Amino acid sequence: MKKHLLTPFCAFLITLAACSEATDTTARKEAEKPPEPVTGQSALYKMYQVARTWDREAEVLKMNSIPLADVAPVPGKAAAWEATFTSAAKGKKRSWTYSVIESEGNLHKGVFGGLEESWSGSGGQTSPFLAIACKKDTDEALATARAKGVRAEEYDRKNPGKIISFVLEKIRKYPDPVWRVIWGESVSTSDYSVYVDASTGGYLETLH
Repeated sequence: MKKHLLTPFCAFLITLAACSEATDTTARKEAEKPPEPVTGQSALYKMYQVARTWDREAEVLKMNSIPLADVAPVPGKAAAWEATFTSAAKGKKRSWTYSVIESEGNLHKGVFGGLEESWSGSGGQTSPFLAIACKKDTDEALATARAKGVRAEEYDRKNPGKIISFVLEKIRKYPDPVWRVIWGESVSTSDYSVYVDASTGGYLETLH
């Protein structure tokens, strides 16, 4: 009688062990997946959530993408981003980075904060803005830049595989913050970029 009672219980234990092993295998496979880059808006909000613990009224001053050789590039995305936020109440600014991996240059996986610096308020060609004003993402900005940018298709064809970088800021020339879609690793090394409105997604200007 006891023998018959044990048999179903043993079967249950075997099934439980098999399920546990399958779960472990799935978890290992997910852990082994190569890191994937993220869009600018996604990285911005991750950093903004942390910046708000520094100052609930924190505003965005600038954000830029950081390409990493160890992460395969994906159009409209980047493996790491850096954003600078301002605090009018503190008279300070502070930068955070978001990276999908640990890397050189003091880049750490996830959100990592830098030191506070003095900030005297708006001035020059750029000014801080609310994070919520960034309503359009970098993949959308890239699509607009390629479709509407002057001779963008021709430039792409002549420069296949060139790194495309992004800068988010609010410049005096336009009422909304803008994505600057840059063919190259930085503004200083690029000879072609396109401004796209980060709030509406509209094409604004091509710079050579």
